[in-house]
Amino acid sequence: MAQKSYQFTSESVTEGHPDKICDQVSDAVLDFVMAEDPTGRVAIETLVTTGTCLVAGEMTTECYVPVDEVARGVIEEIGYTRAKYGFDAETVGVLTAIHSQSPDIAQGVNVGGAGDQGMMFGFACDDTEQYMPMPIHLAHRLAERLAHVRRTGELGYLRPDGKTQVTVRYEDERPVEVTKVLLAAQHKRGMNQDEIRAELIQFVVEPVIPPELRADGMEILVNRTGVFEIGGPQADTGVTGRKIIVDTYGGFARHGGGCFSGKDPTKVDRSGAYFARYVAKNVVAAGLATRCEIEVAYAIGDPDPFSVAVFCFGTEVIPEERIAQIIADNFNFAPLAMIEHLKLRRPIFRKTAAYGHFGRDDSDFTWERLDAVDMLREEAGL
Repeated sequence: MAQKSYQFTSESVTEGHPDKICDQVSDAVLDFVMAEDPTGRVAIETLVTTGTCLVAGEMTTECYVPVDEVARGVIEEIGYTRAKYGFDAETVGVLTAIHSQSPDIAQGVNVGGAGDQGMMFGFACDDTEQYMPMPIHLAHRLAERLAHVRRTGELGYLRPDGKTQVTVRYEDERPVEVTKVLLAAQHKRGMNQDEIRAELIQFVVEPVIPPELRADGMEILVNRTGVFEIGGPQADTGVTGRKIIVDTYGGFARHGGGCFSGKDPTKVDRSGAYFARYVAKNVVAAGLATRCEIEVAYAIGDPDPFSVAVFCFGTEVIPEERIAQIIADNFNFAPLAMIEHLKLRRPIFRKTAAYGHFGRDDSDFTWERLDAVDMLREEAGL
């Protein structure tokens, strides 16, 4: 049988991308509440544009949250510190429009039910050591590297905004080589694009893309309009939750109906997706399948999942129905159980808001733990 060959592309963005500014502000507000009032309810959205940051949504908490200070702190830390960028921490106008959680929703959450209806997905595969699809993994690492060389001064002409894109060729569902890399890197005025391209290859692409993964003639494209001087909120309005595919699996797996940032863990959009990733990753690490996707769905106010489905795409080593039963017998998808198992009532969310919520080596990312591998192997008889 002929090998199936295809190319798959995923993108990432730097922390200075307008949408990612918003995700980080929203999660920084959440972290402030979690540090002071771990049972507080937060659903915060942020919008940024030239000279303006609007923070809006619902919040029910016993603590005072200095939203203006929190937002400015995030913007400054990202690197928007000069008025000439068209958006800076000192002069930006921070507006707020925040009210408490609806009592109609709260009455369901108060008894341990889901904060909304909806479906969430978790996914894992053995493309990489992080159990992430290779295209999104490499796109994130390139975006992180762009920010690193800017912050360290190695490429001091870079500005906070940036995007990456990676195309990987697969044969028989295995990643074999990187065929294309695309970088969009904001820079100071008057730069020579040939110089930028040469230095981005040297300082960003080569440290991230291993030589053995580079296809012969791997194409590297940089700043395709010819210049990227105007960036950030001056160039493009940002909104919380517009980079959900960047946040998850780069389009390689499905995404549910909601974003993550700005939502406390009673929102199953977040906790359900995190827990589904945790289970799927342990399934793959245990050798039950090389790809696993889990869908979980909820009805508002109900503590039990509306449904749980498991998909292994023909890569399972025991029947898929048996894997689903093992998951049902050993993992509790009730909202409070997921929150407790993953210890989600902590101020850990700001750092999830850039470079992906999954596949990162950080002890606070409890949904990345592989502590159920032995149990799953025993249950499966492996």
